[in-house]
Amino acid sequence: MTTPSSAKSSHPIVTSLSRLNLQQYVVYIGFVAIFLFFAITLHDTGFLTQRNLVNIILQTAPATIMAIGLVFALSAGEIDLSFGSTVAVSALSAAMVMAAVPDLAFPLGILAGISAGLAIGFINGVLVAYLRLPSFLVTLATMGLFAGVARSLTNLRSIPVLDGTFTGIFGSGSLFGIPSLVLWTIAAVLVGHFVYRQTRFGAHVLATGDNPRAAMVTGIRVPRIRLIVFMISGGMAGLAGLLYSGRLQAAKYTLGESDLMTVIAAVIVGGTLLHGGKGTIIGALVGSLMMGMLNNGLILMGLSVSDQMIVRGLIILVAVAVSLREKAR
Repeated sequence: MTTPSSAKSSHPIVTSLSRLNLQQYVVYIGFVAIFLFFAITLHDTGFLTQRNLVNIILQTAPATIMAIGLVFALSAGEIDLSFGSTVAVSALSAAMVMAAVPDLAFPLGILAGISAGLAIGFINGVLVAYLRLPSFLVTLATMGLFAGVARSLTNLRSIPVLDGTFTGIFGSGSLFGIPSLVLWTIAAVLVGHFVYRQTRFGAHVLATGDNPRAAMVTGIRVPRIRLIVFMISGGMAGLAGLLYSGRLQAAKYTLGESDLMTVIAAVIVGGTLLHGGKGTIIGALVGSLMMGMLNNGLILMGLSVSDQMIVRGLIILVAVAVSLREKAR
């Protein structure tokens, strides 16, 4: 005989709600909550203006590009801490080549910037995948190494980027009224999401991060997957360097230095696990926009730099703690 309590507990709606994992929606809930907070408290400071909202998207474009690359690395069970230094080296490489060969500035600048990012990713990948060194320590070391390289390339001087085609495509230009930085973000998210979710390579990345031994037994070339994800992370950081130099019309060794915490927080809050096996490109996009909106709102509130760091750190800590907390069994 079925009791009222058992009938109630077996109701489809109740069952569905009990199985709902709110952790995967943390980034979306947080995004809406932060937006509503700033919309209410900053309604008279221009937060909701079209110009300010578009500016948030433009400012977060390089971070979103880096976040996409980091999703692949984390999903494979690895971590890349060197992408900030990679941004600076790639931007400076592109700017130096364009200054040296002005007649072929556009194609050679792109080639130099992306190649620099891929090369750094290759170095990280070889050390991790084939020499079996911990990715945390390897990329921590290369972060410092290439930060020094970026400083020594130009003796701490910035290099102007004067090629109009380059700055238009990677910075200030637009197509059908849509800023080029927005177009780059959309393209990177669409391609990244497709590769991550719809290709065999994406499935192999997730399998590698979930259980590398089982992945090897099934025939997946785990070292090769690890090498490729580091090259993807490096290549995306190289693209972010081009976007920075195109938007600022200059390259400097400080580019990307302040993005480490922001990008990692965006990826983790977006739903990618630190230990691998699960990730989301769309979540990383929303997480990046949330971090950009947070920075923008704190500045409009008139908080000092130290206060901004405190508030931002607390919000990141709470969001990451909620997103990583294991669901009670």
